[in-house]
Amino acid sequence: MTLPDYAIEARGLVKTYPATRTTAAKTALDHIDLAVPRGSIFGLLGPNGAGKSTFINILAGLTQKTSGKVSIWDRDIDSRPRDARAAIGVVPQELAADVFFTPRESLEVQAGLYGVPKAERQTDALLAALGLSDKADAYVRALSGGMKRRLMVAKAMVHRPPVLILDEPTAGVDVELRRQLWSYVKGLNDLGVTIVLTTHYLEEAQELCDTIAIVNRGKVVACEPTATLLQRLDTRAVVITPREPLSAVPDLGGFDARLRPDGRLAVTFKTATAGVEDVLNRVREAGVAIKDLATEDPDLEDVFLALTYADPMAADPTKD
Repeated sequence: MTLPDYAIEARGLVKTYPATRTTAAKTALDHIDLAVPRGSIFGLLGPNGAGKSTFINILAGLTQKTSGKVSIWDRDIDSRPRDARAAIGVVPQELAADVFFTPRESLEVQAGLYGVPKAERQTDALLAALGLSDKADAYVRALSGGMKRRLMVAKAMVHRPPVLILDEPTAGVDVELRRQLWSYVKGLNDLGVTIVLTTHYLEEAQELCDTIAIVNRGKVVACEPTATLLQRLDTRAVVITPREPLSAVPDLGGFDARLRPDGRLAVTFKTATAGVEDVLNRVREAGVAIKDLATEDPDLEDVFLALTYADPMAADPTKD
């Protein structure tokens, strides 16, 4: 059997919510084109309200698209909806579990809903992989929030889908649990499972994702390999430790200078028009004695902010 080149493909995808008595019509997705390479860890990033959840809900069959084409594992969601949904497992952002079931019962019920024969179920293996074996027969209501989130990942994998969608999977969990979860996810990816991830932890996306798409106001504003995306900004920063503490930011002409909480001075410059020596000369001219310095390349947060919040009309990052 030939495997598809892309785990998920969306072409010209539009979702418009009609006007109501109290709200105007809203286009949540505006002719989205996305292709998720098979076997990748694909980051889907954007401000709150950018359209990420709408996209995921369309893939999961929870929201009807307005127009466009979408396929999951080469299965069109219109002509083969059940086959398409069987190809994905979705871990939603909200914790949702039947508190009167045990984790083992939850996985068995979920496997039954997907028609997985009892002989082919992997309940105990999933519980062990996600560190829930010792809680297998405890009621879900007695589990911590982190354990419930791990259970949701296990439920999404009961039918062994080739694509796993994780919507803010580490929101509100501690560092140790985050590491455990990502270790398991990386293991799944090594076995060939395609991972689609949404997260507000940009350093997490930068470390994990092969390819990243950034969505803003219903449009794809970038979709590139992570390394290529990080090269989009032609800026660098010189971070200077002054010999004497600075009480204010010195005037460095056209350079953007900011004092960091640790007392260091960060000076940003465009690599096309200036160099490190130009920055240092300007700093010396301003009377700042340099004790130490380092240079920093832009990270994903810099790129994300440049692509999403440069527009004053862009979505407010503090609101859903």
